[in-house]
Amino acid sequence: MNFYSIRHLTRFRYSAPISESIMETRMRPRSDTNQYCLNFTLSVSPRCRVFSYRDHLGNNIQHFDIPGEHSQLVIVAESIVEQQPMPDVPQSLGLEAWNELDEMIDTGDYWEMLLPSTFAVETPALTLLARQLNVIRRDDPLVLVRELNQKLFDYFDYEPHSTHVDSPIDVAIVSGKGVCQDFAHTMIALLRHVRIPARYVSGYLYRSREDTDRSTPDATHAWVEALIPRFGWVGFDPTNNLIAHHRHIRTAVGRDYADVPPTHGIFRGNTVSELYVAVHVEASENAPALDRKMPIPEDWSVLVERAQQPPAPSVPFIDLQMMQQQQQQQ
Repeated sequence: MNFYSIRHLTRFRYSAPISESIMETRMRPRSDTNQYCLNFTLSVSPRCRVFSYRDHLGNNIQHFDIPGEHSQLVIVAESIVEQQPMPDVPQSLGLEAWNELDEMIDTGDYWEMLLPSTFAVETPALTLLARQLNVIRRDDPLVLVRELNQKLFDYFDYEPHSTHVDSPIDVAIVSGKGVCQDFAHTMIALLRHVRIPARYVSGYLYRSREDTDRSTPDATHAWVEALIPRFGWVGFDPTNNLIAHHRHIRTAVGRDYADVPPTHGIFRGNTVSELYVAVHVEASENAPALDRKMPIPEDWSVLVERAQQPPAPSVPFIDLQMMQQQQQQQ
């Protein structure tokens, strides 16, 4: 059994004061299968009332509205998660597993995770990649998914800032480089290509000193869950060529990133926004106190303090709605 303490800070800073922010966040870890969220707090500055609901996939969503004038928005999510060990996934299942998978699809409600979605679409570049990587119904589903996890790890160079949060998968496929968001979208589209239900997972990856993951440690992470006969949803991390059930902490699942961004919202004002994100994950073998506060780096304290200061003098205001910037998952 492992326990994880997570602090996730997001700051939006505006070049001129805005009159309103409306925001949704998906930062509360899920409680399902081997994972349970023991404690979660969401602090927002300027202060406001935060509301919560769960969507049809069991994701926890917080939302709020800040109608007053402000020059900065700071969101700090803190979580404590208990994670139970899971049995190791075998190397193979046998040819009969394809029939088992088709029976699961026929009797279950998996159509959302089989159809093309906003970012996981079948393009000519993806079809060419499927032929190149021999993504066809062969061996058994688990063998195919394991091989694909390895092949995408080898195919892509991990290079932060080589794509953007809204980049289509062709950008990464053609260039051969990207971040975890691109790896996950490509793998999902390839799995759906052979009718294996696949979904996008947003969350965090704990990295110890001994781990050599190539994903960025101070950012959110993304990976894939594939429907595997006899095991259900199994996580695969093509960015790091891992089975994702030992150090991966799930916050939300969906068809692709468009369903589960950590922050999503709009603001009203004539300004330019700047986004800053920082993530810190600690692990322990014993349960931390639920009221324990993680150490706050000095620069984070300054951010929150500045956010609570009165806004700067207003500039001529134009009533304009703009989408909040979103963070790319690394």
